[in-house]
Amino acid sequence: MDQRLPGRGKVAVLRTRPETVLDDYGRLMELADFRTVLPQDNDTILKINISWQTWYPACSTAPWQLEGVIRALQAAGYDRLIGAHNNTVVVDAYVGERNNKHKYVVDKYGIQNAHLYEPEYKWIRYEPKRPFLVLDKIYPEGVQIPEVFVGRNIIQLPTVKTHVFTTITGAMKNAFGGLLNTKRHWTHGKIHETLVDLLMIQQDIHPGLFAVMDGTFAGDGPGTRAMRWHEKNVILASGDQVAIDAISAHMQGFDPLSIPFIRIAHEMGLGVGDPREIEIVGEDPEWVRSQNWRFIQEDTFASKGQKLIYHGWLHPFESFLLRSPLVPWSYFASNFYHNVYWYPFIGRKRVQTALDSDWGRLFSEYGNDAGLQGAVLPGMEPRTVAMAAAGLGILAAAIGAGAWWRTHRRRS
Repeated sequence: MDQRLPGRGKVAVLRTRPETVLDDYGRLMELADFRTVLPQDNDTILKINISWQTWYPACSTAPWQLEGVIRALQAAGYDRLIGAHNNTVVVDAYVGERNNKHKYVVDKYGIQNAHLYEPEYKWIRYEPKRPFLVLDKIYPEGVQIPEVFVGRNIIQLPTVKTHVFTTITGAMKNAFGGLLNTKRHWTHGKIHETLVDLLMIQQDIHPGLFAVMDGTFAGDGPGTRAMRWHEKNVILASGDQVAIDAISAHMQGFDPLSIPFIRIAHEMGLGVGDPREIEIVGEDPEWVRSQNWRFIQEDTFASKGQKLIYHGWLHPFESFLLRSPLVPWSYFASNFYHNVYWYPFIGRKRVQTALDSDWGRLFSEYGNDAGLQGAVLPGMEPRTVAMAAAGLGILAAAIGAGAWWRTHRRRS
């Protein structure tokens, strides 16, 4: 990476509140020199994060985060903006963009809305300019990326939160969905090296690379869905994905250089991961460096099982379990856990409490003029319940057929 790359080693941090957050995002981006980082003669992609199709605090790009960024860009003359969504096996992006109020915001500002997995968006083979760490071994047939990304600026729009596989998730992890297809779960065993490979791709194909991170709500615990939410009232921006992730990790209470993807990217010169070497603007740098929210990264039952496959005694069976017809059952298990058990019995109460906060009330206000309602799921997700019922029906039919066959065989 060119040491003169605009934005390298500089992170803007601001404290904010609901009444001023849209203007604060504009000020934040100016502090992070977005005009210098993002060439104005290129289209600019806004990589929206949807980690869950229902709204949960800190889980997905906040609507005020998306709106604040769009307002700042349009005011500065960036008039060719594209909101981008990736596909995922456990989240329906069309449902998610409605429930998280993203569709409302992009429609309000007349932004092109791209679902990258639809047929009109071509995926092309990427030829690396420098050797990959792992992607060429994971995908020996070649790495496919969206053609629409090539030659365009990109702004990653993550939130401040923990992650079951990467300790924290931020700007570098936000590229994971957009740049890789639905086989990206193949990379989980080498997730840290994968994120570094993806950063190398981004620095090659994008003329401008920027990140804006929302920490109005922040989440710790078994992220990204079964988290505990906290009101932290901070927002961050940078042209250096490594640096913004490092400062986010530091504020959460983690040593950034103990997180492999940050350390490897720092050592390779792809950004600055040591907080002592990062220039902090906006808030008093000493205040930022004094933050320690004591966040904890935890596992879910599902992630414990996956780690046994990636790194434990089940590793010899990884291809069979994760690259065979059995794979859809792992997706179903995740959906069933989060949408049928965790949300109805644990998450909904947390969401209802969050909606009584200042930020929760702001979320509820989004889309009122368009008749949008319903931040809280009324019960178990119908589609997942239907899948479970179908699966149990198939299982019962199979058991019944087996019993009939054994009985018929004895009689004959």
